[in-house]
Amino acid sequence: MNTQVPEGTDEKLERVRSYFRGDLLVLRETLLRMASLAHTNLSLALESLVERNAEKAKKAIEDDMEIDRLEVEVDELVAGFMATQAPVALACRLMLAASKLSGDLERIGDQAVSIARRSLILMDEPPLKPLLDIPRMGGDVLAMIRGATDAFVEIAPEKCAEIIRMDVRVDDINRQLERELTCFMVESPKTITRALNLMLVARFFERAADHAKNIAEQVFYLYTGRDIRHESELSKN
Repeated sequence: MNTQVPEGTDEKLERVRSYFRGDLLVLRETLLRMASLAHTNLSLALESLVERNAEKAKKAIEDDMEIDRLEVEVDELVAGFMATQAPVALACRLMLAASKLSGDLERIGDQAVSIARRSLILMDEPPLKPLLDIPRMGGDVLAMIRGATDAFVEIAPEKCAEIIRMDVRVDDINRQLERELTCFMVESPKTITRALNLMLVARFFERAADHAKNIAEQVFYLYTGRDIRHESELSKN
């Protein structure tokens, strides 16, 4: 995938920096609030798993309601802006990106809830194995969310390439962990429930990484006007 920033983008980005005002500034700040909450909740879910901390798991579950509320708020802001303004190309891209960004952030929040719930279940049994791979996955996903948020705030589409590459590493860890946990289940049927729950946790982190990747792709599109979502798939053909 070629994620180089197109020539002439620097001048466009300078104009963008002065463009966020009024309703667009409110929209941007609402998205940033969503991103912060999604990152915090996913971090709480990971900590609850590693520390076997029920309170952190419960907080991640409870705080998801605020992410859901903010998603609705973003939709209302977008609808209101489109109904009352005559948006130029950049504003149209921002409206399109905002709707997709809020959807991906809401789904990251959902993955955090799913991880927290599995964490509570896993606390009822002895640890199956030292948790090494899942914290690595979680750390990568959290870094992807931070990176995508920074790219959005700093109007820095060039930062999106590394975030997209990190998704491949998360996928690799997920596949490796799945093979390892399958071996546990084959060797000892008593481990099946715990192994399956850990597989699900890894899968939830992998899905959260996919959403973080989607956000990076949307940020790249927003600031460059170039859609790179399917370039990796096309390059394989």
